Amino acid sequence: MSDLPRMTPPVKRSVTIDGHRTSVSLEDAFWQALGQAARARQETRAALIGRIDHARPPEVGLATALRLFVLSETQKKDDPTDE
Repeated sequence: MSDLPRMTPPVKRSVTIDGHRTSVSLEDAFWQALGQAARARQETRAALIGRIDHARPPEVGLATALRLFVLSETQKKDDPTDE
């Protein structure tokens, strides 16, 4: 199907949150979207990931929280009434 995005397997990257290293596996599209969101906020991707990590409930994994953040950002851009 031509309307599907480019699909890649998850890529594991290390990030430092509050001085502790952890690894997160996300598909490339999510890493790119996180980078764009961080640039739009004039912060590093690591700082944005740290803020998302602090805001997530304990029962939600970090990778899930990051994907949900990207989804929310995309939905905001797609909905002009949300501004």
